[in-house]
Formats: sequence, C-alpha cells, structure tokens
Amino acid sequence: MNKTTFSADAFSGLLHAGTGGSFMRLPRLPADAKALKDAKVTAAILGFPWDAMCISRTGTNMGPKAIRDASDQFSFFNANLGLDLSDHYTFADCGDVPVVPGGAVKTMKLAEDMVDEIMVGGAMPITLGGDHSITIACVRAFAKHVKKPGLILVDSHFDTALEVGGEELSHCCPITRAVDAGFDPRNIVIIGTNGWMNPRNELDYIREKGITLTPLETIIDKGPVAVAREAARIAGNGTDSVYLTFDIDAIDGAYAPGTGVPAPGGMTSREAIALIRELAKVGIGGLDLVEVSPSYDHDGITSRLAVQLILEALGGNVRR
Repeated sequence: MNKTTFSADAFSGLLHAGTGGSFMRLPRLPADAKALKDAKVTAAILGFPWDAMCISRTGTNMGPKAIRDASDQFSFFNANLGLDLSDHYTFADCGDVPVVPGGAVKTMKLAEDMVDEIMVGGAMPITLGGDHSITIACVRAFAKHVKKPGLILVDSHFDTALEVGGEELSHCCPITRAVDAGFDPRNIVIIGTNGWMNPRNELDYIREKGITLTPLETIIDKGPVAVAREAARIAGNGTDSVYLTFDIDAIDGAYAPGTGVPAPGGMTSREAIALIRELAKVGIGGLDLVEVSPSYDHDGITSRLAVQLILEALGGNVRR
C-alpha cells in the first residue's frame, strides 16, 4: 500500500479543510517564559483580538483569526530567495490575549504581561491585531527589556494623539504612549502618512518632540527601499533594538480594503513588501501588524497580504 506524504514546507489538507488554528500551522505553547525557554522558541506569535478603542469602522477583533486562516496558504520557505525561516527561528503560536470586554486598562495589562513573558522567555513577540491600540501594550513590555529602543511606524495616520475624548488608550495614541514608556522621539520614524487624514495637533506633537515624519509623497519620490534605509538609520542610531509596527491601512485600499480606514493612494502591495523587507534589516526585536478587518475584505486579500508582510519582515531580519 502506497503511503501518502506531504512536504514539510508545502501545503497540507488543512488548506481545503480549514485552519489548524495557529499561525502557519505552528505548535501551540502558552505565553510562559519557562515553556518558551524549554522549547528554545525564538519567535512567538500572539493574537490580540481587540477593537474596542477604534474610532472608525470596527471588526479588527477578528483580524488575528483571519490572518491565521490566510497563513495556511504560505510556507516558511521562500523559493525566490533560497531562504527558509525555519533555519533561523524556532516558532510557536501563543494563542490570544484574553480580552476583557469593555475593560481597556485590564486588557492592556494582560497583553503587556503576555508580551513580557514572551520576551523573558527569549523570544521575539510578533503580535497580530486588533486595532492599533494593541501596540501600546507591546511597546510598554518592549521598553522593559530594551534599554534604548527604537520605533518605526508604517501607517496612513500619525497616531500621535495625546488622547481622544479623554481616552489615552485609543488606537490614535500608540506613539505618544511609546514616548511615555521611554522611547526616545529622536529614534522614532513614522512612514507613509496621508496628508488628508491627519489632524494639526498630532503634527504639532511630532514637530515638538523631534519625531521623523516620512509622508507618502516621499515614498513616491524616493522609492520604498531608500525610505526604509533612512528610517532604519534613524531608528537604529544608538539603539539596542527596534520595534516595528505596521498598520495595514498604509497600503492603498485597492490592495488592502479590509481595514477600518482604507487609504486612497496609499502604498501598493509591492511597495509595502519592498519597504518592510528593507526596514527589518535594521534588526527588529518586536513586531506587530494591525487593523486587518476581515468583514470589509474581499476574498481575503488583505489577510493574505498581512501574512506575507510578516514573513517579509522576518526574512529581512535574517538578512540584516
């Protein structure tokens, strides 16, 4: 009787039968430092299914599941680059943050503690959002472990609001909360912003603090690789590690419609891939990808793009 076999880096029957429940069919482990150390995990996936701080269209709480589902179509091997991420990382999926409905402060603390456990365990946290407020918990934990952290934001929006209606954990506030957590503004770069989608007071904060702003027009003029190299130089200047947060709405709504605020005229998917691949060569110590809202997606194209961007970032990190 012939035995049916599957290549370890190719697809399995899960592609047609439904997701295995984890990112890239990875083994599940708790966000527990000892468990991660014992398994020698160096990169850990964490879902943060939270959209309670969103001022626009909701639905990003389903982002982690959609991204995990879409990941069944990918492998860790890139045949074009001759690169197998499994040769460079030991992966695990740590499941999801246990969200407390209506409890932003408690939910953020739970998430911060889980990211903290991942980093104590010696792994890079890779967090799937969720609205952009999830970055607040991530950078708070990151700043505990990295003495001099750098930060790169790719986004159509500044995300430098001090508060929104008195709420300091809004998805408009991750950069301000990162500064509060100890990130030096001189090592923060914001890339890809849309001039028609941002308020004056947030621009004032950027200028006052000395944050580097690289608007969409600069990507168009200079190209994504040149922009990424300059951003990496600034974020990496004198820092010990860099945190990268990527909002899918930085990409043109034609390529990424599944988000709360689809961006007209944003980056193409090819520009975004080139950008994140080059950015990650700075040597990232943490990563999140946010604002995937599958209820507005068409045929899962935004979720699949999100998976590829994560893989490209990991590949760029290896190739640094």
